[in-house]
Amino acid sequence: MREKQKVMVIGSNSFSGSDFIDLLLEKGGYSVAGISRSPEKDILFLPYKLRPNVDFKFFQMDLNKNMEEIKKLISDFSPEYIANFAAQSEVAPSWKNPAQWFQTNAVAITELADFLKECKFLKKYVHISSPEVYGTCNGSVLEETPLNPSTPYAASKAAGDLSLFTFVKNFKLPLVMIRSTNVYGAHQQLFKIIPRSVIYIKSGRVIELHGGGRAVKSYIHIRDISRGELAAMEKGRSGQIYHLSPDRGVAVNDLVRIICRKLNVSFDKATKVVDERLGQDAAYTIDSSKARRELGWRPSISLDDGISGVIDWISANWDQINKESLEYIHKP
Repeated sequence: MREKQKVMVIGSNSFSGSDFIDLLLEKGGYSVAGISRSPEKDILFLPYKLRPNVDFKFFQMDLNKNMEEIKKLISDFSPEYIANFAAQSEVAPSWKNPAQWFQTNAVAITELADFLKECKFLKKYVHISSPEVYGTCNGSVLEETPLNPSTPYAASKAAGDLSLFTFVKNFKLPLVMIRSTNVYGAHQQLFKIIPRSVIYIKSGRVIELHGGGRAVKSYIHIRDISRGELAAMEKGRSGQIYHLSPDRGVAVNDLVRIICRKLNVSFDKATKVVDERLGQDAAYTIDSSKARRELGWRPSISLDDGISGVIDWISANWDQINKESLEYIHKP
């Protein structure tokens, strides 16, 4: 019987990190350790809790406060793979606390990489970046596109990315970097546009469309992203960036129209136009042909089916969700 491969997931409480863990446990053959700065969330937001997780252990540690303990845990666990989802990830609040975004997304990442470069047991370090580093994404945005961030969040991610590649160039850190577009799905944070829109409609509140919802986003189901990340972890070439994106983008107002149609409400009555967010990119589309070609990956869950899944999840858990906050709460 083949020995289970050890995977450490940093940022295990995040939407993307928790779904990645769920995929690993679903496939089997992995022994998984999760690290997050907060205690484990409720089962409502952590899908892996719905399955027998005998191959998962959770550790509450903060990259900014417990780096030495994290280094020791990595040494003791000796994972073949590390996937890092930890980040300060919201755009708008990054204008208020930019130094905190740089501390997590660049400084802590650099200290971690400096340690990982000496870990001989490490086969692959999967780092989750963001297309925000490119700024407005119009046309064919490839992995080689110059970085042009337009917000403190994007600039902090770009700084961390550039720092990581110095360890690749000089110490052969076995890095693969993922830049994926707008993820969504059941178990997502409720302040995100798709679950929030569903909740607003079900509770009779009006959805605010910043800039009229004209910004074009590339929404892709979280499980499609997790499958791409797993493929990159197992088959990706070290030192490479891989984009994960759907076949086409969609304007935010068209996304909300789909939700309104599914819930049988009038778009005009359910929405109102408000001012655009500072630094909002006009378009957010990237080319994922490299991942499709090299990793054999492509998205399989349609936006229509994915939104239906979010609606079903919210409806099934409405009593609990209706009591939850819909606001982003910043944690330094």
